[in-house]
Amino acid sequence: MSKKIAKVVKLEIPGGQAKPGPKLASAGIMMPKFCTDFNAKTADRQGVTVPVIITAYEDKSFDYVIKTTPVAELLFKEAGVKKGSSNAKTTIVGTITDAQLTKIAEYKMPDLNCYDVEAAKKIVAGTARNLGIAIKD
Repeated sequence: MSKKIAKVVKLEIPGGQAKPGPKLASAGIMMPKFCTDFNAKTADRQGVTVPVIITAYEDKSFDYVIKTTPVAELLFKEAGVKKGSSNAKTTIVGTITDAQLTKIAEYKMPDLNCYDVEAAKKIVAGTARNLGIAIKD
């Protein structure tokens, strides 16, 4: 017999820096155990946002899945900008090369809904366009 799911929570936590608090309390899990496990698994990703999906069960046990860093954060880092454009159609805030675009697309492949790198590049390029980041060849 499988466990009954009590709640599924999606959070974005800095890598290696999870700590008990209201966000985790809302999940209804054993916070110290989660924090220890999460910090150990994401110690190599210090300083970047790490999305995590926590599945909490009625018996207070839990499972979690760690995802890759959001595309926008990766684009900001590669372009060297702090935030996106307020009007992406008219204002360009930064540029990235096609090689940088490919690197981001390959990193995000496990979390994107596509089968090849070219499709992933189109998804990432669309996000870049919406943020006001140009792609040069």
